[in-house]
Amino acid sequence: MHNFTDLRTKRSLICKPISAKYIREDYLVKKVSAEEVQELVKGERKVPIVLDFYATWCGPCILMAQELEMLAVEYESNVLILKIDTDDEYEFARDMQVRGLPTVYFISPNPTKDAIRTEGLIPIQMMRDIIDNEM
Repeated sequence: MHNFTDLRTKRSLICKPISAKYIREDYLVKKVSAEEVQELVKGERKVPIVLDFYATWCGPCILMAQELEMLAVEYESNVLILKIDTDDEYEFARDMQVRGLPTVYFISPNPTKDAIRTEGLIPIQMMRDIIDNEM
């Protein structure tokens, strides 16, 4: 009969565990604080702002991050895409009525237009349509 505690202590790693770091320095989409977002939204905007509310432990958020990186490459300086970590900015996420993740807000440079809010993983083409046609 095997002693299971002995088996656990003898385990070795086959490969190095992947880093759980969600935002890398070389990503185009930057993580920002609630204060930074509020300053940007209050100011005069020349381009649409896309706010991605995410959590590092959220699988769909990681998939959405990849899509947002592709959009950042496509639109370059014509759209400002930002990320807000809901664990770090819990009160801001609550105030913005974020209940499911990912939640994305599309904010037009036109202050008379309402923001468009989506919840859950949405296709990249839908995000393009919102940016191109609704902003």
